[in-house]
Amino acid sequence: MSLSDPIANSLTNIRNAAQARKETVDIPASKLVERILQIFKEDGYVEDVRLLKDTTQGTLKVYLKYENKKSVIRGLKRISKPGLRIYSEHDRLPRVLNGLGTAIISTSKGLMRDREARKLKIGGEVLCYVW
Repeated sequence: MSLSDPIANSLTNIRNAAQARKETVDIPASKLVERILQIFKEDGYVEDVRLLKDTTQGTLKVYLKYENKKSVIRGLKRISKPGLRIYSEHDRLPRVLNGLGTAIISTSKGLMRDREARKLKIGGEVLCYVW
C-alpha cells in the first residue's frame, strides 16, 4: 500500500503508541523515516530503532522510551505537508520550546536538527517538531 505522506503516518503511529503506553511500534520502512527515527534516538526520545527485513520494503521496529510511566515524547507535529511545503532560511529556523525540543530540517546536506543547520548556516524544509 502506498502512502501519500509516510512521515505523517509514522509520527501518528508513534504518537498513538505512546498514548497507549506500548513498548514498541512497527512502521513501514523508508530511508527518510529511518533517518528521522535515528535523530529521535540520538536525542533520547526513543530507546532503539531496528530494521526488520521481513518484506521487500521492511519494517522499522521502534522501542519507545518512558520515564515514571510517562512517555519521553510529549508532542510530535508534522510541519511541512505534501499540500503545503514550509521552507526556512538558516537565520529564521524555528526553535521548538525555546531550544528544549527539536525541529527536523531537510537540507541539501541531508536531514539534520535545527541546531546543526543553524551552526552550518543551511536552510531547508522544516519537516517536523518533537518535544
